[in-house]
Amino acid sequence: MKSQIELDGITVHVVRKPVKNLNLTVRPPHGEVRISAPKRASLAEIQAFVLSKREWIRKHRERIRAEMEKRGPTKGEPRYVDGERHTVWGREVLLQVEEAMGPPDVSLTEQRLRLRVRPGTDRAGRREIVERWYRDQLRKALEPMLADWERELGVRAGQIRVRRMKTRWGSCTPSSRSIRLNTELAARAPELLEYILVHELVHLLEASHNGRFYALMDRYLPDWRERKEALERRS
Repeated sequence: MKSQIELDGITVHVVRKPVKNLNLTVRPPHGEVRISAPKRASLAEIQAFVLSKREWIRKHRERIRAEMEKRGPTKGEPRYVDGERHTVWGREVLLQVEEAMGPPDVSLTEQRLRLRVRPGTDRAGRREIVERWYRDQLRKALEPMLADWERELGVRAGQIRVRRMKTRWGSCTPSSRSIRLNTELAARAPELLEYILVHELVHLLEASHNGRFYALMDRYLPDWRERKEALERRS
């Protein structure tokens, strides 16, 4: 039986198996954290075990990330070179790379995403600069959107984290009111960001994906299914 938990910003995939001990692995290529747990192990035991291994997880993720960078991008991953096509808020633009002394910078025009980097900046450095810009764009778009939907739903989110997520668009921990959103949403149309935000905020009213949850989605965002389909189609 498989499940998923969120701990201290770490997504952990839990697989129940006929084993005697808890076994933790960090898997390439994206540093996925997986734990094999005995069927009798309680959630509290699993959580405590994962938290005790936070430093170990961090080190292994860094090692995997360094190894993947040495291999270079896999098919379909951006290389962050001049003339490459990128997407911002659902609109395709060309990347224009300029090497110059001074602080790195990213700016957007009608047809181009301009990236200024110091001479010799490698792919990993360029990616971090661009992703930081995407995170900033997402946070700016979120501020008024979050205020409107908190008021509409009558809820108050706690911490909102924006970070790169390989397998999910967003997640919510109702007990702490913590919401995490994928940086990649800044590449999608704004209405798709709104769908994910509403989805996670509704979890503050109903933690499970049950009939009440979907009834609330239908009430507050009637076209959420169409938005979900559009997001999956563009993934």
